Amino acid sequence: MVPDPNGYASLEERELIELARSRPDAFGELYQRNVERIYHYVLYRTGNEADAEDLAARTFYQALANLHRYEDHGVPFIAWLYRIAHNLVANYHRGRSRWKLTPLEDVEITGKSFETPDHIAEAGERHQALWSAIHRQPEERQRLLILKFANRLSNEEIGRLMGRTESSIKSLYFRTLKALRADLEAREW
Repeated sequence: MVPDPNGYASLEERELIELARSRPDAFGELYQRNVERIYHYVLYRTGNEADAEDLAARTFYQALANLHRYEDHGVPFIAWLYRIAHNLVANYHRGRSRWKLTPLEDVEITGKSFETPDHIAEAGERHQALWSAIHRQPEERQRLLILKFANRLSNEEIGRLMGRTESSIKSLYFRTLKALRADLEAREW
């Protein structure tokens, strides 16, 4: 772990935000606390590591530039960062051409030696079918799935971020899985 000569690591989030408004070096601690979750959120939304790195960096750049506008409404600071990242990802997708770019990592065929090309192709098709079904879901349901599986957040944490109760998140999660299953079955998956 990197030593913290300024003592920022011991500060509560609210204190750190106030300090970062006048001392941008304090923002580095906010960055350290949240960068991994923002990066994974953006990565799952873009599917591209380079773009995810760029958009995560832009998220924090915009957060620092607009920290004076941040208002604490009783939700964690990460919720504000997710909103910024969400908007950047939406702009990213709007600006993309119609051509689908496939990251090189997805092109490489890796796996155990006993896997045949047929099995590998079938697994890739299942994976693609699932992601297509997820992308056909409403935005709120996509966000729920990303927060649940990419960020591994609990229903309670997701509820706080989405401004809902834990029980409504459970209900939304159940309905989302049911809709995904119906979508995939309708397409004979």
